[in-house]
Amino acid sequence: MVESIFSFVNYRPIPVTQLVQSYLKSQPEKEKFINFGWRGWEGDFPTSLIANCSNSSTLNDITTAYYNDAVKTSTQRILPLVCYFHKDSQPDKLSGSALTGVQPYMGNRIPDLTGSVVFTDFAQNEESKPPVRGVLAYTRPTRSCKLNDFSIIETDYNFGSESSYYVCLGTNMNQTRLYLGVYGSFKVTDLNKGTIFEIPP
Repeated sequence: MVESIFSFVNYRPIPVTQLVQSYLKSQPEKEKFINFGWRGWEGDFPTSLIANCSNSSTLNDITTAYYNDAVKTSTQRILPLVCYFHKDSQPDKLSGSALTGVQPYMGNRIPDLTGSVVFTDFAQNEESKPPVRGVLAYTRPTRSCKLNDFSIIETDYNFGSESSYYVCLGTNMNQTRLYLGVYGSFKVTDLNKGTIFEIPP
């Protein structure tokens, strides 16, 4: 129900082999791993499940799914920089389906984005009218522990009547250029549907 973006520094990279070995030992807290609060938390909200409400067919019953995990990890986890919902009633916010890319932008060709964290979502939610469009947005890191706001980046590329699913977001080595991977179908088996765009100023 919630997509989350985290921003952190001063953590050393952990090789996959070491990650697996530590998981098998079942002692991740002793390995100084980063704690995102999974599975007790979705972003800044305790993980919940939605089920049909037995008293009314038009309502949903939302229950906290992993209460013990939420309590256990609440004081040790890293808080997300920003969260957004798969369903959001605010007109200026996105209702996404899956976070597909997060990149810092350190270039100066797009001054308004310099120092921002840029992210993409696969597509607007299922209630969007066709053709389907992905979402490009950004936020700015802050030193506070509060959730940050974000803004949608409108693109002027004309995809015409074709759908455009935003499947990835990349950058060059010094993070001064941004590249957007777009796919014309939600099916991976549909070949030759992908294009990579550079995001210019």
